[in-house]
Amino acid sequence: MLPSASKPRQVLALLSLHPRRVVQTEVLIEELWGAAPPRSVLTTLQTYVLHLRRKLSEVLPLGGPPAKDVLVTSKGGYLLTIDRTDTEVGRFDDFFVRGQRAFRAGDCVAAAQLLRQALSLWRGPVVADARHGRTLEIESVRLEADHLSARELRISAELRLGGHLALLGELTALAGAYPLHERLHGQLMLALHRAGRTADALEAFHRLRRTLIHELGLEPARNIQQLHQAMLSPDTAPIAQGGVLAEAVLTG
Repeated sequence: MLPSASKPRQVLALLSLHPRRVVQTEVLIEELWGAAPPRSVLTTLQTYVLHLRRKLSEVLPLGGPPAKDVLVTSKGGYLLTIDRTDTEVGRFDDFFVRGQRAFRAGDCVAAAQLLRQALSLWRGPVVADARHGRTLEIESVRLEADHLSARELRISAELRLGGHLALLGELTALAGAYPLHERLHGQLMLALHRAGRTADALEAFHRLRRTLIHELGLEPARNIQQLHQAMLSPDTAPIAQGGVLAEAVLTG
């Protein structure tokens, strides 16, 4: 159903990210043309909306609402009259929120399952098939951050459940992709230590520390430093399952 032209795709993407909410004409204009809209900007925008309605008409079920009642002209802008859970972003947000609640309640089995369902909806970069203006870029950055947070939380839930061996490959790749991300490195350290690879866990700490000092002039966070020290200590209770230092890393 997606239109082939770039700007109608931008309009549809922006409306889809805010279902049942009016997206103001000014916001759409800024998204499409920035600070240099054409003289015929309102007519051109209306043409894009008509184009989208024609595309909607091709896929809407017979006997259902007409396209003009799905993509509605409202005072000051336009809106899509669809439920948020009818979009992948909406379903992702729903599973993510429910997963967070389950994790906070201590139900890591449910949390891991819900977060896996959220992450299964991810199809790569946000609205990758539409050009990004200012508003779509902001939404894209927000959603990418939420995706990484959901992945971190799922890993924490699975580490609580004893899944450290299965997580080593994923965490190694994530630590390489995000060399300044301290929570991911803390999770990797825990997984390596619990897999009997304490020397590799200590090296992961030193690699993080070198990167932070070189890039930012900062030492690792206190909980990461304490995790490192605990791995050098004969008393490993603080980093065992449920230990205070382990929980500080897993809960971020």
